[in-house]
Formats: sequence, C-alpha cells, structure tokens
Amino acid sequence: MAISMSRIRIILATVLMGLSLSACGYNNIPSYEEQAKAKWADVQNNYQRRADLIPNLVATVQGYAKQEKDVLTAVIEARAKATQVRIDASQLTDPEKLKQFLDAQAQLGGALGRLLAVSENYPDLKSNQNFLALQSQLEGTENRITVARRDYIEAVRVYNTELKTFPGLLWAATFFRANKPMAEFTASEGAQAPPQVKF
Repeated sequence: MAISMSRIRIILATVLMGLSLSACGYNNIPSYEEQAKAKWADVQNNYQRRADLIPNLVATVQGYAKQEKDVLTAVIEARAKATQVRIDASQLTDPEKLKQFLDAQAQLGGALGRLLAVSENYPDLKSNQNFLALQSQLEGTENRITVARRDYIEAVRVYNTELKTFPGLLWAATFFRANKPMAEFTASEGAQAPPQVKF
C-alpha cells in the first residue's frame, strides 16, 4: 500500500504550516495573558493570607491594649472593606477596578501599621510569643505580597508589550481583538511621601 506523492506533500505541508504557526507568535498573547492572570491570583492569595492573620493579631492585641479600641476598630473595618473589594481576572483590564482594590488594601496596610505601632506602648504584648509569631507571619506575608505584585507587574508588562509589538500586534488586530491591555499597579496616593514617625 503505497502513499501517493500528493498525499505526502499534503502531510508535509500540514506539518510545516503547524510548525510555522507555533513559531510565529500566535500563542504568545493567550500564553502571556494566562501567566498574568496566574500572577494576579498569587497577589490575591497573599492579600487573603494577610486578611486571615488579622483576626488573630487583633484578638492578641485586644487582650493587652483594651484602651486602644479606636485602632482595633479601624483595623477590623479596614479588613472588612478590603475583603469586600474583589477583582477577578476578567476585570484586570479595568484600571478603576484595580485602583479600588489597591486603595482598600492600602487602607488595611495603614491600619495594620498603626496597630503594630500601638504595640510598642505595651512591653508585655511585645514579649508575648503569640503576638511575636503573628507579627512575624504578617511581616513575611507583606514580603510575599511585594514579590507577588512585582511578578504580576512583570507579567502584565510582557503581555501588554506583546499586544503592541510585532508580530503580536498583527495577532491582536486580527484574532485577538477582544484582548485589551491589562491595568498595571500604581502607587497609592501619598505613597511617595515619607511615613510620619512620632515618638
């Protein structure tokens, strides 16, 4: 059973076309988009980890610093607001949604900073093993958030660049017209100002 020469040409042409399409960048846009979405999921995971640590931290501080009710209330309210503002992967092209999410997280970060500053006034609290462990976990989570945001920023840069440069520009104009550039992280208002330290 011999294969005809025209059949071999068709098979060879199909293989060559498949190889050329795989090397031409057609898959870059969806691949980079999925990478950016995965990095965003990591950012959200770390913010959720921080939110999960807060009730234990507040409860520990509350046992020592009952008179700091305003600070504790501010942390609880900021956590509630931060966990209500959600942004999923389909909304990453909306800079306003991303800004709302980041503003809520910044408020929570500020409230946590005030809570940790209050702990300086309570030597017994500062030496409490539970508080020290929670504080250490919170610091580690803040570092994870920083790394996750950096990774997301890089993934978005790669994706957005692919949409604007050749050959991705051609694919974006033809097959991926619905793909929009993703919103990037921006510093929250007042982030450039140095923190106020009061003794």
